[in-house]
Amino acid sequence: LWRFGYSARLLKTNDFRTAASNTSFPAVWMLLAQYSGTIPARFVVVKKNSFFTMPETDKANLELYSPHPGVRGMTLLNRAAFKRTVVVPVLKVKKEIVNTLLKSLKHTVLQRPGLKRVVEDTEDEDSRLVILDPHKIPEFSLGEAEQEVLKQLNVCPEVSKYNLELTYENFKSEEILRAVLPEGQEVTSGFSRVGHIAHLNLRDHQLPYRYLIGQVLIDKNPGITCVVNKTNIIDSTYRNFQMEVLAGESNLVTKVKENNIAYELDFSKVYWNPRLSTEHGRIVELLKPGDVLFDVFAGIGPFAIPAAKKKCRVFANDLNPESYSWLLHNCKLNKVDNKIKVFNMDGRDFLLGPVREELSKELPLLKEEQKTSFHIVMNLPALAIEFLDVFRHLLVGEPCSTAGLPTVHCYGFSKHDDPTKDIQERAEASLGTSLAGRCSTYLVRNVAPNKEMLCISFQIPADVLYKRPCP
Repeated sequence: LWRFGYSARLLKTNDFRTAASNTSFPAVWMLLAQYSGTIPARFVVVKKNSFFTMPETDKANLELYSPHPGVRGMTLLNRAAFKRTVVVPVLKVKKEIVNTLLKSLKHTVLQRPGLKRVVEDTEDEDSRLVILDPHKIPEFSLGEAEQEVLKQLNVCPEVSKYNLELTYENFKSEEILRAVLPEGQEVTSGFSRVGHIAHLNLRDHQLPYRYLIGQVLIDKNPGITCVVNKTNIIDSTYRNFQMEVLAGESNLVTKVKENNIAYELDFSKVYWNPRLSTEHGRIVELLKPGDVLFDVFAGIGPFAIPAAKKKCRVFANDLNPESYSWLLHNCKLNKVDNKIKVFNMDGRDFLLGPVREELSKELPLLKEEQKTSFHIVMNLPALAIEFLDVFRHLLVGEPCSTAGLPTVHCYGFSKHDDPTKDIQERAEASLGTSLAGRCSTYLVRNVAPNKEMLCISFQIPADVLYKRPCP
């Protein structure tokens, strides 16, 4: 600063010190200009395009990935309104060396799905125009490396401008929705896919655009023919929810495949979450052929059916009549209907009835050398922990060997700062005993901000499970 003759008085002013600490480099120079009437010329030349004006190529870059600004606020899809023309850099190349050039300049050529990289030259039928990436060609001039490649191929390095027409088909769903929804608002492009159905959980500010969002997702995702939005929270009794069809067909009976097993279901009447695929596989991996699985809240069978395929004996239950019906259907579909006993009962009644009956019969017969394990899966995160009190003195008699005690895999939600501690303490309160050193907790997934889904696994302590007969 002293080189350019600015006085000590200027350097000490409060506004300059504030600008220097809080403002970008060019803004400080602009402040200097206010005091001196000039800006040092060397900085004007170097910094002009970077800080004070947007180069033409930057505008083209934005336009290349943005539909026509006139679509902002659109609620009913008008595909024609997304059309716009942008200026992009091109090279004129003899058609016989186009492929060689594309390989040699593969990092410079436009790589935009759905857009042609090579177009006809209307003025010369023996030549083609190769479209370059505007991000890689600042101010429509090639770098030294690219010019060297063109020199070896005997191609003129002059970059020309080409009017490229973009239509609705050229934009991605996220780009379309970002252009339509109000600026600064969250854009929804993610969804759960259940067969041919896309399932959304739209926020309030997105609801006015819900039919447009639905149609865009169908247009941009092959195989999606129906888009639905959840309209209320999951019913804790039957684990289904009300939904609105936003676009496409209203057929909500669909087919899905998870861990190489096919299922069929009516998505409007039963619970299915594709995000639980890994968890279903994790639990089934713990089972060995010959083990016994009690699935208390079985749904349509994502734990029960693969366990039966693994030659386990399975008892599967669900309170929802629709889930029970589809569970039976999927057992037959996967040819395990003779390996699974299916029940349509309240979870507590299932534990107090068939589960207690089977454990009372099987556990006394276990010998130390036998390796049969008993597993109880309780996948109803909203309520399952409240069912754990059922295990208090469920059986009467002398405890079996420690190895034969059933292992419970119980799921729950937690909004606690320490979800692992929270889920363990709640399980202990239901069981009436400490699980310290006798349980493991697994984080299944993040359901919402500050809301986790966890699985706590433990062998039921003998003093909890058994009630010794009076002497």
